[in-house]
Amino acid sequence: MTATTLPAARASGFAQKAPGATSEIIFRWACASAATLLLATLSGVVISLAIGGWPAFHTFGFQFLTSTTWDPVGEVYGAAGPIAGTLITAFLALLMALPLAMGASIFLVEFAPARLSRPIAMAIELLAGIPSIVYGMWGLFVFAPWFAEHVQMPLMMAATPGSWLETLVQGVPNGANIFTASMILAIMILPYMAAVFRELLLTVPAQVREAGYGLGCTPFEVMKSVTVPYVGQGMIGVIMLGLGRALGETMAVTFIIGNAHNFPKSMFDSGSTIASTIASEFAEASSPEHTAALIALGFVLFVITFIVLAIARILLARSKR
Repeated sequence: MTATTLPAARASGFAQKAPGATSEIIFRWACASAATLLLATLSGVVISLAIGGWPAFHTFGFQFLTSTTWDPVGEVYGAAGPIAGTLITAFLALLMALPLAMGASIFLVEFAPARLSRPIAMAIELLAGIPSIVYGMWGLFVFAPWFAEHVQMPLMMAATPGSWLETLVQGVPNGANIFTASMILAIMILPYMAAVFRELLLTVPAQVREAGYGLGCTPFEVMKSVTVPYVGQGMIGVIMLGLGRALGETMAVTFIIGNAHNFPKSMFDSGSTIASTIASEFAEASSPEHTAALIALGFVLFVITFIVLAIARILLARSKR
């Protein structure tokens, strides 16, 4: 076949298909099907939660989100207590874990010798893989009694009646409260965040650091002005993922938070989270109203997590600009 007749042969269908064309089509359809299946699953979960929780939203209205009354006997449900407990414990855990995670990752990457940084990094990764129920049991049987004896009781006894310290530390001195639950959450998300921060810092090219040191910068100035800004977008994502994990943690918080549905009035007051309320009461929900209220709590938790991830996307977009 000559060069002049080749276009005509292609137009008439005699030309053979390029090698791999069929597999390329199958690959694209498989990827599209996977993405569609994921979106359909997510939509199904949201719709199921909305339908299951609609009786609670319809019965109590906006008061479901603002009331602290949770009375399964009287069939009156308000989610303000668990919502507040979820947000407080998650943000306190993030405030505790973030400085430690960044400090540990910076030490391992910038200052620790290789023979020391590698074992510590492996230990951090092992801590990140420990099941949450193990942290919860350790918190309940070991940390809570120690905290009540050595921290909570001395602070309560040292507080002057009527002072701000008494308001801050009042509560049942058993170690099961909002603050200890936040500390357990911080211990849980700390190794995860530290491990990912370390991997981010390792992606910074060596010549970028050397350029900073060549200009006479100190290690602190290099980290503040060169290394951290270089991986800033990734750090924002890791922080938000850590916050998302703290928001949805269930068993560890259920063990240690005290499971009281009231709005927490002090740092050592008992409380509950959305996840702990669902875990502790779903098996005992005998009435349709109780079940609907728990499903509505699940929908609220989904909305809170979605808002956190949306904020993360907005921050990432701004950092890119």
